[in-house]
Amino acid sequence: MKLLNPRHNDIVGIARSEGRVDVEGLAEKFDVTPQTIRKDLNELCELGILQRFHGGAVLASGVSNVGYERRQNLSTQAKHSIGRHAASLIPDNASIFINIGTTTEEVAAALQNHQGLLVITNNLNVAQILRRNENIEVVVAGGILRHSDGGIVGDATVDFIRQFRVDYAVIGVSAIENDGSLLDYDFREVSVSRAILASSKKSILVADSMKLSRSAPVRIGHIAEIDYFVTDDIPTNSLEKVCADNKVKIEIANTDSAPSVNA
Repeated sequence: MKLLNPRHNDIVGIARSEGRVDVEGLAEKFDVTPQTIRKDLNELCELGILQRFHGGAVLASGVSNVGYERRQNLSTQAKHSIGRHAASLIPDNASIFINIGTTTEEVAAALQNHQGLLVITNNLNVAQILRRNENIEVVVAGGILRHSDGGIVGDATVDFIRQFRVDYAVIGVSAIENDGSLLDYDFREVSVSRAILASSKKSILVADSMKLSRSAPVRIGHIAEIDYFVTDDIPTNSLEKVCADNKVKIEIANTDSAPSVNA
């Protein structure tokens, strides 16, 4: 597919190498106005190459996820804030499932000062984050190791998780649609996430606002199954209404002092 001008090639190259582009950074790099960059991004989105989010764009979603290292560098500050906010919802002496994802790993990092936790996870990175805290018991699910990101998936993982009934599930997803559908890329990971939700008394969805501009092919479930949705920006009107209709509590974690929005 032919791009509309040479700058488009450079923008797409940056998106591929860094996982995302932002309007202000591109305007400075190419010495043009933010309005010019917004026009470029809109044209690339119309071609199906990029997908917009507030303030920038990412490569258009297909059937595979962005690589783990790149995902670690996407929305970094937002994920830190989301992780801290989600951890604040979990009391000491609770039992928790934490699934695969760079945002759920931020929750694990923010749980370091908690006491008496039992954490069950299919994410080796979560286990590594928590292993030095002797006040947190960590149980790692068995199954097939996904080398790309340290996730553990498969039927054995699902069977293992079904043995438990825990207080909280901390769930990350790859995409959220306006109708409340929760989506991911790997059907094996989706099966594990479904089992985690079914085996938990309360659930916390952690997802930055970029997930609202992405798509993925496999449906985990619906946001109606979630108790708390922790994100970094107020969702679209349609998704906010879906949350309100299903009594999902939206928690905004833009800053440490950001207020909650009760939906």
